[in-house]
Amino acid sequence: MQTAIAISAFKATNRVPAQPRPHLRDVSRDAPGCDRCSLRTLCLPAGLTDEEVKQLHDCVSDRRRVKRGEILWQSGDPLDTLFAIRVGFLKSFVITRDGQIQVIRFQMSGEIIGMDAIATGRHNSTVVALEDTEVCAIPFRDLDRLMERVPGLRRQLFRIMSEEIVSKQESMALLGTMRAEQRLATFLLRLSSLYKQRGYSATEFVLRMTREELGNYLGLKLETVSRLLSKLQKEGLIRVESKSVKLLDVAALGLLEGRETLDA
Repeated sequence: MQTAIAISAFKATNRVPAQPRPHLRDVSRDAPGCDRCSLRTLCLPAGLTDEEVKQLHDCVSDRRRVKRGEILWQSGDPLDTLFAIRVGFLKSFVITRDGQIQVIRFQMSGEIIGMDAIATGRHNSTVVALEDTEVCAIPFRDLDRLMERVPGLRRQLFRIMSEEIVSKQESMALLGTMRAEQRLATFLLRLSSLYKQRGYSATEFVLRMTREELGNYLGLKLETVSRLLSKLQKEGLIRVESKSVKLLDVAALGLLEGRETLDA
C-alpha cells in the first residue's frame, strides 16, 4: 500500500477526495499485551478478569504505526475495525456543506476510535495522525462475538460510548454558550485532565495541533487564538513557548472557565 499524503495537501471540496491508504506498519512484536499495557484502565480491558483480558488480547489482530499526516480512515469508509490508541495524537474532521474542513475532535492515547460507524456501517469523518501514532486494531466482528461471551466487555464499550456522547455534548456547549476566552480556558483544563489520567504532567504539555486546527475546533480565528494565548500569558495564567504550554494558575483558569461575561 502507498503512503497517504499529508493532510495539509487537502483542498476544501464537498467531500474528501479518494486518497491512497497509508502503509500501516505492523509493530505487534514490539508491543506489550493488553494485560501489560499501561493504558488498560482507560481502555477496553478496564474491569475485566485476567482470563477475559487474555481473550480480548487474542481478539486484537495487530498493532500498527501511522506516521504523522497519514490517514487512518476516510469519511465513507466501511467499518471493519475499531482502534485503541496506544501512543500518539489524532484529529477527526468532516467536510461541511459549503466545502470547509471542520475539526470535530482530537483523540489521544487510551481512547477507542471508530465507533462513529457502528450505527450505519460507514465512517462519517476522516481521521489523520497529528504525530507518529501507534494503534491496536480490533476487528469489529470479532469484538462483537467476544462481547456475547464476555458481558463485562460490552458494559465497558457502552461506558466508553457514553463518555463520548457526554464529550460531544460538552463540545456543543463549548461552541454554543461560551465566549472565546472561556472556550480556550476550558480546552486547556480538559486537556490537562486527560494528561493527568494518563500519568503525565497536568500542568505542562505540548499542543499537538496547530493553532489553526485549535481555532477551527473551538470556532475561533487563528488570530483570536494567538491573541488569547498571549493575553493569558500576560496575565500570568499560562506560559507558552512554541507548542509547549505550562499552566501557571489552574485555579484562575477554572474561574475564567466558569465566568459568564468576558471580554473576548
